[in-house]
Amino acid sequence: MSRSLVLAGKLDALGDSWLGTLEDWGDQGLKVALIAIVVITVVRKVSLKAGIGALIGLVLALGIYNSRNSLANIFEDEVNNPANTQPAVTVVVEEKTPAPDGVL
Repeated sequence: MSRSLVLAGKLDALGDSWLGTLEDWGDQGLKVALIAIVVITVVRKVSLKAGIGALIGLVLALGIYNSRNSLANIFEDEVNNPANTQPAVTVVVEEKTPAPDGVL
């Protein structure tokens, strides 16, 4: 005999709200952590180049993180439908024969 539990009203969405809260904190925490890494790098190195490099790293990391869903969809489509993708570019390289004195 299997039992199922159905919660009424707002209690039904209680678990979803906890997961949503943790997800929001995770997103914000990642951004805060990346900004902290940039600030710590600039303070430790006392270098403008280090700060610019850390800032570029921050932008790249956030760009990849924010586009994770679309990137996942692209890879999933590539794996599931390999026949629908564009063929790879083929480059033909002709072999040159060396001259009699050994110079190409």
